[in-house]
Amino acid sequence: MRIQESMTMYEKLNILTDAATYDVACTSSGTARANDGTGMGSCEQTGICHSFSADGRCISLHKILYTNECIYDCKYCMNRRTNDVRRASFTPDEVCTLTMEFYRRNYIEGLFLSSGILNSPDYTMELIYATLYKLRRECNFQGYIHVKAIPGANQELVHRIGFLADRMSVNLELPTAESLRLLAPHKSRKNILAPMRLVQSKSAQNRQEIQGYRNAPRFVPAGQSTQMIIGATPETDYQIMQVTEALYQKFELKRVFFSAFVHVNEDATLPARTDEGPPLLREHRLYQADWLLRYYHFQAEELLSEEDPNFNVLFDPKCNLALKHLNYFPVEINRAEYRMLLRVPGIGYKSASRIVKARRLGVLKFEDLKKMGVVLKRALYFITCSGKMMYPTRMEEDYIARNLLETKEKLPVEVRNMGYRQMSLFDDVRFRENVML
Repeated sequence: MRIQESMTMYEKLNILTDAATYDVACTSSGTARANDGTGMGSCEQTGICHSFSADGRCISLHKILYTNECIYDCKYCMNRRTNDVRRASFTPDEVCTLTMEFYRRNYIEGLFLSSGILNSPDYTMELIYATLYKLRRECNFQGYIHVKAIPGANQELVHRIGFLADRMSVNLELPTAESLRLLAPHKSRKNILAPMRLVQSKSAQNRQEIQGYRNAPRFVPAGQSTQMIIGATPETDYQIMQVTEALYQKFELKRVFFSAFVHVNEDATLPARTDEGPPLLREHRLYQADWLLRYYHFQAEELLSEEDPNFNVLFDPKCNLALKHLNYFPVEINRAEYRMLLRVPGIGYKSASRIVKARRLGVLKFEDLKKMGVVLKRALYFITCSGKMMYPTRMEEDYIARNLLETKEKLPVEVRNMGYRQMSLFDDVRFRENVML
C-alpha cells in the first residue's frame, strides 16, 4: 500500500507509534548532559519522566518510527512489505515539531527514533540524519535521543549520526545467522554487525579524544544496544546466552534486549499459533540471566550447557544454578569471598557489598542480613552465620526446591501447577513447549 500523503500529523502519529510497539530496545540511562543555557532539554543519568499511552503503556520516550514503509519482507514483522497495512511517513520537520511540543508539555524528555527501510538503507539514514541535525542544531534540543542504525547504510552516515545521538542500536533480530536467512532473507548478519563494530571503534577513539580535550564532541555517549526476537526460531536458551555474552565481550554493548515472539503474521516458517501467547516467562528468565552476566560476574557456560540447554521456568537462573550445585553450599557469611556471596540466591550485588563492609566491624547474624536487604526466604537454605543455619535444613535438591516453590513469585497457572519433580522436569510436555518456542 502506498503512503498516504494527505494524512494529518495526528493520523501519522497514531500509525507510527503503534508500529513501534514491538521494538523494546529503548532504555534511556547511561549518559549525563546538563543544559548549557542555549537550548531546551537536558539528559540526566537519574532517568526521565513518564507518561502513558492511550492503551495504558507507561512510556518514557517519544517512541516512533520515522516510517512504516519497508522494502524488506521479514516474516515476523508487522510492517513487512507484503502486509496490507496503512502506511505513513514523517518529515524531519514533523518529528522535530512533535518532539519539541511534547517536551514543552512535559510529556517526554527524550526521543526514540526507529524506522522501516524507505527506498534504501542510505536514503532512510539520510532522512534520520536530517531529522537529528535539525533537532539538535536548529531546535537546540539537548534531551536524550536514541536512534536505530540501519544495517547496510553507508558507515559515514552512521558516524555522523553518532555525534548527534546519545544511544544507538542495531537490532540483531534473531540469535543465529541461519534463523536470519530463514525469516529475514533480505538482511545479513554481516550488514548488522558492521555498524556495531563502527560504533565500538569510534567510541574507543572518542574516549581517547576526550582525555586530550575534554570539550571534544561526544560520540554515542550512552553506548549501543541490540534486540533479539525470542521464540520465533528453535534456538535454545544456551545458544541465546552464548550470543549475548559474545556481544557484550566483542562489541561492548550496554544492553541486549529480548522480545518474546508475537504472532502478527501467518507464515509456514513461523511457529504454529497456540493459545498460550508469547513466551513471556521465558523472556523474563533470559532477562534475569542477562542481569547475572552484566552485574554478577557469571558466565554463560555456568548457567547452561549443551546437556541442559534451557532455563527452568520454575526458578530464576541464579536459584536454579544453586540447586544444581549444592556441594558449594552452605556459604559462611562471615568468611565467604565477594564473588561467592554473589552466587547465593537472595543476595544481590548491593547487599553483598554491604556484607563485606559490615563484617569488618563485627560478626554478622541473620537479623543483620535482613537489614542489609538480603532476601532470607531464599538465602536461608544456602548460608550459615557463625557456622549455624537459620533453621534446620536438609541439603537436598528436592527438599529445598519444594520449600522455595511455596514462596515463589506468581507464575502462570499451568506452570504453577506443574510441581517440582526431581530429575523429571523436562519430561513435562507443557514445560518443553514453554521453553522451546
